[in-house]
Amino acid sequence: MIDELRCSHGITRLLSITGIPRSSYYKWRATQPQRDARQDREREIKEHMMAIHFANREFGYPRMTTALWESGLNVNHKKVWRIMRELSIQSVIRKKRKKSSYTPSVIYPNRLKRKFHATAPQQKMVTDITYISDGNTFVYLSVIQDLFNNEIVAWQLSKRNDVQLVLDTVEQWTQKRDVSEAVLHSDQGFQYTSQVYNSRLEAFGVKGSHSRKATCLDNACIESFFSHLKTEKLYLIQCNSEAEIRQAVEDYVYNYNYRRFQAKLKQRAPIEYRCALAA
Repeated sequence: MIDELRCSHGITRLLSITGIPRSSYYKWRATQPQRDARQDREREIKEHMMAIHFANREFGYPRMTTALWESGLNVNHKKVWRIMRELSIQSVIRKKRKKSSYTPSVIYPNRLKRKFHATAPQQKMVTDITYISDGNTFVYLSVIQDLFNNEIVAWQLSKRNDVQLVLDTVEQWTQKRDVSEAVLHSDQGFQYTSQVYNSRLEAFGVKGSHSRKATCLDNACIESFFSHLKTEKLYLIQCNSEAEIRQAVEDYVYNYNYRRFQAKLKQRAPIEYRCALAA
């Protein structure tokens, strides 16, 4: 607060009002770079931990600590335990279920087989979820992309990485256009293998498609979009809330669809390319 008001009220007066010794204030200012560096490092650790958790949900804090060390991040196990509690990361322990309550997963064949070229809109679609940090916690971004022109046709943001996030994204996509006979490709995350997701696709006449397990290149196009989003937008700014992240994603998706020229599209933006071919 003092730093925010010092230009308009003077540092001497502010220190007198707050009762803070001048030496303490200047010591605090001198150590600001170190505090910023610690915050940056903790943010990096959190992002690595979330990535490790997504790939290895069975990891508790001992194995999480080992995985961080293998990534070059020497973090004390007590700190790992604290951060896991902050991020609500828990290892998934398999529990016995009654047969009557068991719901089998739906696994689709890989209909794309890395053939990402599409000859018409709404022919081959890809979808996935990524996480975005606001410095303290994470929100989850679900996206659907049309491989015909790389257009982002639907996206949703949520604090929960659950089936509802995926269903909301599909709902947004289906409201805009006829999607019957489209192929919607994803990984084998629990959201995309659920019975309710399968039922929703069937209701709209959409053909599901799944990558092979632990084969991210089977869905390389959507991974590429997430990489562009983070390196061209999110890593260049500091988002401190879900609202700020939402605005940043909205701005980037608009620019990506309308203004980001792509060599694949003959140096046109996705929507410009689609409209030109439809004319």
